[in-house]
Amino acid sequence: MRYGKDDATDDEIWHALELARAKDFVAEDPEGLDLHVEQGGGNFSGGQRQRLAIARALVKQAIVYIFDDSFSALDFKTDAELRGELRNDPHIQKSITIIVAQRIATVADADLILVLDNGKLVGKGTHDELRKTNKVYQEIIKSQIRKEADK
Repeated sequence: MRYGKDDATDDEIWHALELARAKDFVAEDPEGLDLHVEQGGGNFSGGQRQRLAIARALVKQAIVYIFDDSFSALDFKTDAELRGELRNDPHIQKSITIIVAQRIATVADADLILVLDNGKLVGKGTHDELRKTNKVYQEIIKSQIRKEADK
């Protein structure tokens, strides 16, 4: 957890774990912050690995955060909770946060969404603007609604 900030306090680490929705499973382990991590994080689920990676980034307290598909292994509830925590955190509010995602729900509340198609910018705006005006964005929404209905 101290990878980006060697002098991080335990309180700073617990705060980052809480923001990343990882505090519970770390606290439940008897080793707590001294929890052993196997190579490649093999002793954690995909969602847990992503939340630990997010927490590690948050410990650094950077000016810019780039989360590149960092929410993909999270279930919708955890994804929404984590984004809510980030949105309400005073430090994150002062930072620039870039989220690269394929899941519309992950970016729907962003200030600005850029829509790429085959590497080309084909739209930009808010979720509501793009939902009404951008064909590619509309197609992505429809495909994700179909996938959820098929589950």
